[in-house]
Amino acid sequence: MMSLLKGDRGGQIFLVLLTVLAVLIPIFNLIIPEGSAFHVSTYTVTLLGKYLAFALLALSVDLVWGYMGILSLGHGAFFALGGYAMGMYLMLQIGDRGVYGNPDLPDFMVFLNWEEIPWFWHGFDNFWFAMIMVALVPGLLAFIFGALAFRSRVTGVYLSIITQALTYALLLAFFRNEMGFGGNNGLTDFKDILGFSLQSDNTRIALFIASAIALALGYLSCRAIVVSRLGRVAVAIRDSEDRVRFIGYRVDRVKLAIFTFSAVLAGVAGALYVPQVGIINPGEFSPLRSIELVVWVAIGGRTTLYGAVLGAFIVNYSKTYLTGVAPETWLFALGALFVFVTLYLPNGIVGLLKRKGGKA
Repeated sequence: MMSLLKGDRGGQIFLVLLTVLAVLIPIFNLIIPEGSAFHVSTYTVTLLGKYLAFALLALSVDLVWGYMGILSLGHGAFFALGGYAMGMYLMLQIGDRGVYGNPDLPDFMVFLNWEEIPWFWHGFDNFWFAMIMVALVPGLLAFIFGALAFRSRVTGVYLSIITQALTYALLLAFFRNEMGFGGNNGLTDFKDILGFSLQSDNTRIALFIASAIALALGYLSCRAIVVSRLGRVAVAIRDSEDRVRFIGYRVDRVKLAIFTFSAVLAGVAGALYVPQVGIINPGEFSPLRSIELVVWVAIGGRTTLYGAVLGAFIVNYSKTYLTGVAPETWLFALGALFVFVTLYLPNGIVGLLKRKGGKA
C-alpha cells in the first residue's frame, strides 16, 4: 500500500483522517452520553455516511474526467442503478410487515394489482446476489455504452451530451409504473438489512464504517490504476489521443476498461447511500445530479483523487446547511461557487492549497 501512496502526500493525509473518523465517530456516538458536548448524534452519523458515499461517487468521476479527459454527465445513472439493486434487496426483506401485509409482493406492486413478482426481481432476496447486481448492472451498462461510443470515436462535448441523454432516458423509464421499480415514488419504507434494523444506532454505525472502508478501498484502487501503466496511457490519451492511437495503443480498450471500473465504483456508492437515506427514486437519475458530481470534482480539484473527496464533502455540507436555513438560495450559491472556481481556481481548492503550502 505504501508504494501506491509514494509521492501522494494528500492521499496519505486523507486516509489518515478517514481512519481517525472511522474510529472516533462510533465512540462518540455509542459510548459518549447524549448530554455531553462530544456526543455525535445518530443523525450526524447518517449524514457523514451519506457524504462518504458521495465521496466514493466523486472518485469515480475524477478517475474518468481528471485522468482520461472524459467529461461524463451520466455517472448519476450508474449511482442510481447500484442504489436500485440495493433497494430491491431491502424491499424484499420487508415481507409481511408492509402496509398491505403481503409476504411476497412489495406494497407498490400490491397497490398496482400485480399478481406476481417480475422475473427480474428474482434472486434479490439474497444479499450476495444483490451485491453482485450492484456491481454488474452499472458495469454492464457502462461496458455496452462505452464499447459503442469509444469504438465510434465519440469524444469531447458530443460524448458528454450522449452520457447525459443516457441518464435522462433512464429517468423517464424508471418513472413508469410498468417498469416495476416503484414509479415516481421509487423504493422506500425499508425495515432491516441482513436481519438488523435500519433504525438501530448500531446498524447506522456499521453502515458508516462500511462506507469509510469502501471509500478507502476505492481510493486505493483508483490510485493503483493511476500509477500503473494503464493509468499512464490514460493520461496520455487525455493529453493527445490521436498521438497515442498513432503509436499503436488500442485507445478504445483503455477508455472502456477505466470507464467500466468507474461505473462499478459509482454503483457501490449508490448501494451504500440507499440504506442510509432510506429511499431510492427516479430523481437520482436526474441530469442535474450528474452535473452536480462534476461540480464537486471541479471545486475540490480534479486529477488528484483526494480533491474529488474534498469537493464532495464541501459542496454537500454546504447544501445541507443552506437548504436548511435558506433553501431558495442553494442553487444560486452552487452556481456562483462553480463560476468562481472556474475563473479563479482552475485547479480547485487543492490547487490553491498546493500554491499556498507547497506540494500536497
